[in-house]
Amino acid sequence: MAKVLISMPDELLQRIDREANARGSNRSRFLQDAARRELGWPSSDALEAALTRGREALSSVGGFESAELIREERRIHDAGDRRR
Repeated sequence: MAKVLISMPDELLQRIDREANARGSNRSRFLQDAARRELGWPSSDALEAALTRGREALSSVGGFESAELIREERRIHDAGDRRR
């Protein structure tokens, strides 16, 4: 992870530190989260929640072999081509 040196007004840095402490975080994490939000990147909590929802949605699907699915798709596609 890279380290950077930035300049900002003392009052702003104090507010950042107070807010980070209030959230049980630190300055670096607070600024990383703020930058991600500003750039439109999802938070790690949002990503984890999305992964959890996806796993739950797929939990009832069961196991499958992707190669078999691909072969079946090709067979259907080829059968359609032969009818033309």
